Amino acid sequence: MKVPLRLEFNKIDTIFHSTPSPLNLSHQSYRQISFTHRSTNLNNLLNATLHTKHLKHATQIHTQIITNNYTCLPFLLNNLLNLYAKCGNINRNLLLFSTNHGGFKNVVIWTSLITQLSRSSKPFKALTFFNKMRSTGIYPNHYTFSAILPACADSMMVEHGEQMHCLIWKHGFQTDIFVGTALVDMYAKCTDMTSAERVFAEMPDRNLVSWNSMIVGFLQKKLYYRAVEIFREIRRQVSDSPDEVSCSSVLSACANIGCLEFGRQVHGIAFKHGLVALTYVNNSLMDMYCKCGLFGDALELFKTIGDRDVVAWNVVIMGCVHCGKFEEACRYFWFMRTEGIAPDETTYSSVLHASASLSALNQGTLIHDQTLKTGFMNNACVASSLITMYAKSGSLVDANRMFEEIQERNLVCWTAMIAACQQHGCANQAIELFEEMLGKGIEPDYISFVSVLSACSHAGHVEEGFVYFSSMTEVHGMNPGPEHYACMVDLLGRIGKLEEAKRFIESMPIKPDSSVLGALLGACRNYGNLEIGREIAKRLFALEPDNPGNYVLLANMLMRKGMMEEADEVRRSMGINGVRKEPGCSWIDVKNITSVFTVHDRSHSRTDEIYEMLRKLEELVIRKGYKPETQFAVNSVEGYKEQSLWYHSEKLALALGLLALPVGAPIIIKKNLRTCGDCHTVMKFASEIFGREIILRDINRFHKFTNGLCSCKDYW
Repeated sequence: MKVPLRLEFNKIDTIFHSTPSPLNLSHQSYRQISFTHRSTNLNNLLNATLHTKHLKHATQIHTQIITNNYTCLPFLLNNLLNLYAKCGNINRNLLLFSTNHGGFKNVVIWTSLITQLSRSSKPFKALTFFNKMRSTGIYPNHYTFSAILPACADSMMVEHGEQMHCLIWKHGFQTDIFVGTALVDMYAKCTDMTSAERVFAEMPDRNLVSWNSMIVGFLQKKLYYRAVEIFREIRRQVSDSPDEVSCSSVLSACANIGCLEFGRQVHGIAFKHGLVALTYVNNSLMDMYCKCGLFGDALELFKTIGDRDVVAWNVVIMGCVHCGKFEEACRYFWFMRTEGIAPDETTYSSVLHASASLSALNQGTLIHDQTLKTGFMNNACVASSLITMYAKSGSLVDANRMFEEIQERNLVCWTAMIAACQQHGCANQAIELFEEMLGKGIEPDYISFVSVLSACSHAGHVEEGFVYFSSMTEVHGMNPGPEHYACMVDLLGRIGKLEEAKRFIESMPIKPDSSVLGALLGACRNYGNLEIGREIAKRLFALEPDNPGNYVLLANMLMRKGMMEEADEVRRSMGINGVRKEPGCSWIDVKNITSVFTVHDRSHSRTDEIYEMLRKLEELVIRKGYKPETQFAVNSVEGYKEQSLWYHSEKLALALGLLALPVGAPIIIKKNLRTCGDCHTVMKFASEIFGREIILRDINRFHKFTNGLCSCKDYW
């Protein structure tokens, strides 16, 4: 009997008691027919309610089952369990199963409950009921094992899966294709790809899901080339065409290894099989093109999507960030909001990264407002991104305030705050935070150690720095990377131990990279050690021939020693090798307007006032004892070098800040290159003369000038 979905459930009892009684049937036969008829009607109602997922209707049917004493029927109990699970009430599911003592619980009912618990992300409950089932003498079948293995994977404890694997062999289900596939998937999700490969190799039959589990497993393990190899095998061996999981996963692998050519081939395969219309595949394609440097192609795909979900927008925003298009990333965020798409934590983390890279405090503050409105302030990932945004925008106070407001701080939050203090020259505060983090039992990671070692370097804590460095391997079981070695070289270089720093590099178990050698070259420049500087510079020229900074550092060292001809030779070699120094520029925000300056810039509407302010500033600093450092006026004609120094971009930005910002307000300037020594000196004098806090963010760090001193202690 077909029951309408909108049946009045309060009339159920009437329906079940209206079965006519034929005169030629015995009373016992009639009761049997009536019993079967009513139970069938209840089962039909359960099936109908499975589509509506109406919890109130489910409880009414449950009441009828109890009233009519049908709880002993396994098929009704099984369907009722499924219905409660579909209605999202797994707790009522558990209560029904646990209180049903009179009914017969067979392997189907146990398996149904285990399946629902596994799907409801309750892996340990599922494992508990699996053990209870076995203790009652009921043997699991292949469906039970297929249901419990995902729970083993969700528990992230491979030991559970290994025990289940032994039971599978004991019960003889190791050749079942679905059990084998679930085993491969379990081992892959537990990142045990060796066991996953072994099970996969032993499977007599494989389906596309088995192959996909291998691709996804290698992808999660960051074995991207192996994921690509498995996809190639699918094309050669599997009769079924790749599906959206196959294509999306291998596209992610291609994105991570920059394999554009094969990514294009997968695009063609996806198009051939009609998969490009699927959102999941389209998003993976956009991500692949973004990470392979073809942002334009990704954008064309984005424009073809009719119903863009939050993932599609995230891919485009992250693509902008990956390509250094930070302003575009912020624009796409606001476009997304106008289209009514709710951002998630990935959206906020990406756009805050873009805002931090721009040092756009006003933009970052607006995004912060959005996180408050949408309830993401309690998300640790978003909170740590806000800390970084405020720190990189020059406001350590706001970064610290954000940190203090976080209730449950994870490693990312601590690391973000430690890095913020280190970048702003608050080395002792960074070390204190690191110690506090360790005291709370939080295990530091790679970046945490980079930040604390850099803080030790800037604070001159040599012994403490070496203790932290040694603890990486001896206490935390972590192998130091190039950045850690660079911090240690910088630590020695800052106190003038250049020979010791050189020996440290020679004793490294890994080959020194540009960050390690660059730290020593910077120390040679500061201490005027031309002998070691020349040697290190030559190694850097070979290691990164396109980096103009190394040529400039060596040329400046030669000029300081009065070796002008050799300095000019170094600069000429830049032209011969096709190396060009990036044009320097500085920018400052005044009343939500960003003004950008280059050297000798006269494009600003207040140019005359700016240059007049520079003349006044020059007179004031000379009275304080300023002497121009003409070696930084490298492109100027002799005799004009001293005046040329005053037209550097950061000085022009400073003049505008002094003119346009309120008295007492901090002046925040950003520069795309390392600030020059002369500008650094002038900033110190200006902070004392005008009683202003001046914050200059260059490519290396933040310089906070107050009362004639800089947070970097004149070493940067």
